[in-house]
Amino acid sequence: MSSLYQIRADYDARTIVLYQAYSPAIADAALRAGRFVAPFSFHRMTWIKPSFLWLMHRSNWARKSGQERVLAVRVSRAGWEEALSQAVLTTSDPAAVAQAAVHVQWDPERSPRGAALNHYSIQVGIGRQLIRTFTDDWIVSLTDLTPQVRKAAALIQSGHAAKAPRLFPAERVYPLPRALEDRLCPRR
Repeated sequence: MSSLYQIRADYDARTIVLYQAYSPAIADAALRAGRFVAPFSFHRMTWIKPSFLWLMHRSNWARKSGQERVLAVRVSRAGWEEALSQAVLTTSDPAAVAQAAVHVQWDPERSPRGAALNHYSIQVGIGRQLIRTFTDDWIVSLTDLTPQVRKAAALIQSGHAAKAPRLFPAERVYPLPRALEDRLCPRR
């Protein structure tokens, strides 16, 4: 896999951790139920990200409106790879993208301070066709990371950024099967 386009994630032999940021109402309901339930929307695409720092950039460290709570969504690797097998790059033909059950885009990875890095992080959009499979079959557990996110953000903001990484999940290159790599990694 190209070092520019690698999935970096927290994973084990059976699962991978993906990150999402939600409003307190959605996060609280999901954590109580142990799965996504209303007011989570089952009628629109949901974006999942294996990069903790990319989500921190996207949610402004859980400070954006509607993204005040950060959840670690542990899913089966089989489900993750099933989603990727149905994915179409968002840079593909617009008609193919419109029909796809799963969208993939690659965005610059981010530093703890939000600066764009020189390699890319994958974002995966699970479409309406697969939302119930994602929420009911692939999710193994949900964990609220908001307290550690807030602690890390406070360290960064107070000039102690070197201490913040101890609060970040350990991520390493995910061993993507060759067929999925060929399907999802842009050619340069």
